[in-house]
Amino acid sequence: MPELPGELVSLRTLEVADVPRLRELRPRGWSPGDDWPLEGSAATRYTILLDRSIVGFIQSNENPDPEYRHASIDIFVGTPYHGQGIGTDAVRTLAVHLARDLGHHRVVIDPRADNAAAIRCYCKVGFKPVGVMRRYERNLETGEWNDALLMDLLAEDLDISRAALRD
Repeated sequence: MPELPGELVSLRTLEVADVPRLRELRPRGWSPGDDWPLEGSAATRYTILLDRSIVGFIQSNENPDPEYRHASIDIFVGTPYHGQGIGTDAVRTLAVHLARDLGHHRVVIDPRADNAAAIRCYCKVGFKPVGVMRRYERNLETGEWNDALLMDLLAEDLDISRAALRD
């Protein structure tokens, strides 16, 4: 698959050569397995590039069940690159691809409920809070269960007019 171009970043299909840099940037507690991010999963994985430099990771999963068909997104941006709009652009770029190119009518994302920066980022793209999933995710450092905020985005709420101009 060719790169998915955003306004600031581009998303390139994950390559084995990206793994060492992604492991350096990966936040603590984010998929700590030795095989990450190459372990067997149905996720479609991308490296986030800013001016050809690796700055983060984003992936999508698709639920193909015709009654519940939708996609989900997970992302991290390396700490040195926070606050620059990189996450917002990466999420928007992938959401546009999922809606416009793959036909998904709904995309979900589930940040920790106390991650205000991530929630602001996703709201900028157009995601809306759906509800709190209590004790949803285990904190691998503390062993405690954390709440997550389920957020979703409907294709008709996504501004794809800017993205269409790039095609």
